[in-house]
Amino acid sequence: MADEEPLLPPDEDSGHSPPPPSPPASSWRIGAAFWILGLCNNLPYVVMLSAARDLLEPRPGEERRNRSRHDCDPVGTGAVLLADVVPALVVKLLLPLVGPYLPDRLRVVGMALCLWGSVSAVAAAKGTLSGLGGVALGSAGAGLGEVTFLTLASSYPSSSGLSHWSSGTGAAGLGGALGFWGLRAWLPLPHALLPFLALPPLMLLSFFFLLGPAPPPRPAPPLPHPDEGGGASEEKWGVAKAALRQGAPLGIVYFAEYFVNQGLMELLYFPSSPLPHSAQYRTLQLLYQAGVFVSRSSLRCLRLRRLWGLALAQVLLASFLLAAVAVNHLLPGLGVAAALALGEGLVGGGAYGNAYNNLSEQVPLPQQPLAVAVVTLVAEVAIAAAGGVALGAHAAFCGQE
Repeated sequence: MADEEPLLPPDEDSGHSPPPPSPPASSWRIGAAFWILGLCNNLPYVVMLSAARDLLEPRPGEERRNRSRHDCDPVGTGAVLLADVVPALVVKLLLPLVGPYLPDRLRVVGMALCLWGSVSAVAAAKGTLSGLGGVALGSAGAGLGEVTFLTLASSYPSSSGLSHWSSGTGAAGLGGALGFWGLRAWLPLPHALLPFLALPPLMLLSFFFLLGPAPPPRPAPPLPHPDEGGGASEEKWGVAKAALRQGAPLGIVYFAEYFVNQGLMELLYFPSSPLPHSAQYRTLQLLYQAGVFVSRSSLRCLRLRRLWGLALAQVLLASFLLAAVAVNHLLPGLGVAAALALGEGLVGGGAYGNAYNNLSEQVPLPQQPLAVAVVTLVAEVAIAAAGGVALGAHAAFCGQE
């Protein structure tokens, strides 16, 4: 029969059956997509931090403080950290206000444009200020991406999205540091950045063609009766406690971690090493990122419900390295510093992955976007504070010589 009606139950309002929902993406596609998205979102951020000392190298005609002990540049690498973090922090503060009006597709296009513009601007920069402006543009895109993709990954029924995102961001650290380390060994700074222009198109392809549609949202819980307002308040307090339980130790880990990376690593100079100072700095960044990759990729094997032990370990490590900068010959050589950088990355990557995975298990799905936003905001504030302290350390140690 040509006009035979479908056998599906009709829609009550229109008399026609609704279109079937798009089938969810298979688990391997979800995992692969979030791994690539994590890689593309974080890799430019890592490259800029790994290139911090190269970006701040004095141009012809600028003064260079060539010291035998710390070999200081006029501007500390904490300036690159602030440019790489503060715009992301601003985006995360504004996103709760404008986020509901920005669909995920529009956000991802905006991220890709920011990342492309960032790499292009830094590669074409003629001075320190213009280079820092390019770093700031990429920071805004990465901040938007982190909140968007973490929230999206939490909406999938298993931890596949979160664990692969975590692994992808860890791979971004190792890939960015290793890639820039290798490229910089053969190419001058502008040309060493150009291969990273392939990342924004890869991000777009992964989101629009590999990830597929997100699963339908779970039904929202019924609104409480006016007499049950106390129960809703208790639920919000529970979400806040869960976010702070993960965000507080993660913030401490990040403060110590980034103070080491952008405040102390540039001051750890070993004249006896065959590597020049900038190559020593890039090597320490590479070993740190290797530790981050290992720990973030082992999220399914090593689960930690409490993160305060990691926070204490990172603070102790930062304290020791601060003493090593202040006291001559406390570190015997670059090899010991590299081992400490590797350990620092293991602690930091483990804290990051476990914090967000714990949130996905402890917070109900409708409240997860708020909890993720709170934790990422705490982390960004801690990193920005570390950047300010790093500039102070640079001024203190370099100004006293």
